[in-house]
Amino acid sequence: MIPDKPPKEDVFHGSEDLKKEAHISSFEKYKELYLKSIENPDEFWGDIAKDFFWKTKHTGQFLDYNFDVTKGEIFVKCMEGASTNICYNVLDRNVHERKLGDKVAFYWEGNEPGDELTVTYRELLQRVCQFANVLKSQGVKKGDRVSIYMPMVVELVVAMLACVRIGAVHSIVFAGFSAESLCERIMDSQCSLLITADGFYRGDKLINLKLLADEGFVCSSVCVHACLCICLSPFVCVYVDLCWHTLVCGESDECEPEWCESEDPLFVLYTSGSTGKPKGVLHTISGYMLYTATTFKLVFDYQPDDVYWCTADIGWITGHSYITYGPLANGATSVLFEGLPTYPDVSRMWEIVDKYHVTKFYTAPTAIRLLMKYGSEPVQKYKRESLKVLGTVGEPINPEAWQWYYTVVGEKRCPIVDTFWQTETGGHVLTPLPAATPMKPGSATFPFFGVVPAILNESGEELEGPNEGYLVFKQPWPGVMRTVQGNHQRFETTYFKKFPGYYVTGDGCRRDKDGYFWITGRIDDMLNVSGHLLSTAEVESALVEHEVVAEAAVVGRPHPVKGESLYCFVTLTDGVTFSRALETDLKKQVREKIGAIATPDFIQEAPTLPKTRSGKIMRRVLRKIACDERDMGDISTLADSSVVEELFQNRCSTAV
Repeated sequence: MIPDKPPKEDVFHGSEDLKKEAHISSFEKYKELYLKSIENPDEFWGDIAKDFFWKTKHTGQFLDYNFDVTKGEIFVKCMEGASTNICYNVLDRNVHERKLGDKVAFYWEGNEPGDELTVTYRELLQRVCQFANVLKSQGVKKGDRVSIYMPMVVELVVAMLACVRIGAVHSIVFAGFSAESLCERIMDSQCSLLITADGFYRGDKLINLKLLADEGFVCSSVCVHACLCICLSPFVCVYVDLCWHTLVCGESDECEPEWCESEDPLFVLYTSGSTGKPKGVLHTISGYMLYTATTFKLVFDYQPDDVYWCTADIGWITGHSYITYGPLANGATSVLFEGLPTYPDVSRMWEIVDKYHVTKFYTAPTAIRLLMKYGSEPVQKYKRESLKVLGTVGEPINPEAWQWYYTVVGEKRCPIVDTFWQTETGGHVLTPLPAATPMKPGSATFPFFGVVPAILNESGEELEGPNEGYLVFKQPWPGVMRTVQGNHQRFETTYFKKFPGYYVTGDGCRRDKDGYFWITGRIDDMLNVSGHLLSTAEVESALVEHEVVAEAAVVGRPHPVKGESLYCFVTLTDGVTFSRALETDLKKQVREKIGAIATPDFIQEAPTLPKTRSGKIMRRVLRKIACDERDMGDISTLADSSVVEELFQNRCSTAV
């Protein structure tokens, strides 16, 4: 599973000073705890659970599950019989039991330098209780779904924790998604209330969020009874059904928590699916709380005096687990950042690091590659002496970016935790641990506690030693997803049908001679653009909705900053001529249907697409064309091989 000893060559360790204070300061200690977590998970997780408040204790087996579709319904259950409330554990417990009421929970840094706010744990608890009372006054009760469509402001954290306090289930939609994407998610999760903002600035661009929310609200009004809006910007809303500030003013800052069962739903968060229809990943209460708290504490080696900064958006799972729940469960102080890494200049991130004396910093390889383009001078304008641990998330990091991050940003003294996980896993599953597991640039290293990875071949056979194949997991951990919202059959088909007895990640993986894991990318029809999963089917569907597009095929090609970029092939209806104006129109349509993150980088006219005799599009060939690689391999199954040369001649210019 893991090597007896770590390799002695070609690895990086970080500062020796870290070993003096790290929670797990040696590889031997890591291995000892890892084996305990696998051989006796009830005892391992039971000890961790003692640090939290339980209204009632769990009875029986700590983790019960079935991963084999041939043996019945897939399920995971954690701590059955226990009841608790996450909001109580991350706020009340910190304020009243741990005496952290005056400790800063969040330093909020706005889009514009100088726009800032400090919120203590006591203040956060009061604001959450007030808004929880607002939700109750609107008829929201335990089990109801609430959709949240907001920028990175403190009120977003308040809204999600207020839902949790009264037992409601939040469904947060990234503020960069379109009105149509918002509507689709509201309808699928059957939300009864929409919480949004009037607008916000992203860099120098004004985002009129309320207009988008209005469109999403109208098309989903069959289930949403009201839209609650907070005014953040100086322009006037089209209309406001309910005003946040007005409603909060008259509410008490005390609200009793709703005690929930361990396996009650906590939140639904949508991730792209290979069918084109987003999947509502559902997480439950106790297991997710334990797992995010533990991974945050150990992966970032959290210490009480740390200032932690995760640059993700709360609209994604990283923001759920490692801005809100994980840090707050540990009583941590975090930076909550609304802006962009390059606004108003490319030194903004390092300015913030120095301003708040950030010790633990977590960002995406996309951001690192973007900042690399500007060289080391913007980084070295600031001291960054407070930094102790650096992290990466969202996609595999290429070794060149890893080296720049380690050498320039961390000055060769900060270990890098290159974390692999998914919306579905709830938290880190493959990751280094600071001062305990030596690092290799670009490797997710070893499994986290309770996680048992395996690599399978196409036949479902486990591969030993150095090998490459499908990355799967053999047993659950507390924070793994429980189902797909409203479609348990899709949950079973997507994650468990291909290889019965295993959770299938959908990612390829290589294990080297030292036992280190290297993620090689998606195996299904998914693309990882700037750390965000996009379904090729979803983009294709948006393209063919245009009246002149008869057929579309979308593939990925490497991008020096985003990791992957969208390269689209479109076949037009008879008599229509491809033009720059049409290309602009098609890009606009995809933006409106899905969101800005899905905007195609390249659109190429394809009079015909390369298909097999049975009519299946050969995407492997299209990927070769997108990358301008002439080595096609075997194309004998193509119905018309002359199509390939024609597509090569019409390639888009892909110089970056």
